[in-house]
Amino acid sequence: MRLDPFYLIVDSAAWVERLVPLGVKLVQLRIKDMPEAALREEIRRARTLCAGAGCQLIVNDYWQIAIDEGCDFVHLGQEDLADADVAAIRAAGMKLGISTHDEAELETALAAQPDYVALGPVYPTVLKQMKWAPQGLDRLSAWRQRIGALPLVAIGGLTVERLEGVFSHGADSAAVVTDITRNPDPEARTRAWISATEHWRGRD
Repeated sequence: MRLDPFYLIVDSAAWVERLVPLGVKLVQLRIKDMPEAALREEIRRARTLCAGAGCQLIVNDYWQIAIDEGCDFVHLGQEDLADADVAAIRAAGMKLGISTHDEAELETALAAQPDYVALGPVYPTVLKQMKWAPQGLDRLSAWRQRIGALPLVAIGGLTVERLEGVFSHGADSAAVVTDITRNPDPEARTRAWISATEHWRGRD
């Protein structure tokens, strides 16, 4: 499996509607603390928007709702992975991505036979408080060697200016949140990411 090198993460279907039509091909919908009915509507709307734009939607955390709503890709953090029914996810034909932050978590992730592994935070991040120090580019290289051909996603503090570093150290895809959603012009920044990742989009 290949992932698009530009991995956008947003917290609403409104962001999906706003940015995916610009040419985004991979987006994660990561919503926290929302009533289930509203959450289902957000996922349903995002799924429809992505299907119409030829964009791969990945649902964060809510694997059962994702199954119910006909989605085909879910991302789980370590705590969510511990509570998830991986067999049910696989039985539904869904792909699975898993977050990792240290060696123990990587072992746990690989035991679940994921479709990709994410490593973060690569750089300091303002998105949320993290108990892990920034991993750095050398850790990306180490993960690349450990996981073989499995796709590797870098996340945490990424900007357009840092893409060369993460890709040259083994990442297949670069995940971004605040560099776009907190930018004064999210559309222009999204286009900059698409342009900056074009070189890696066509590589073997």
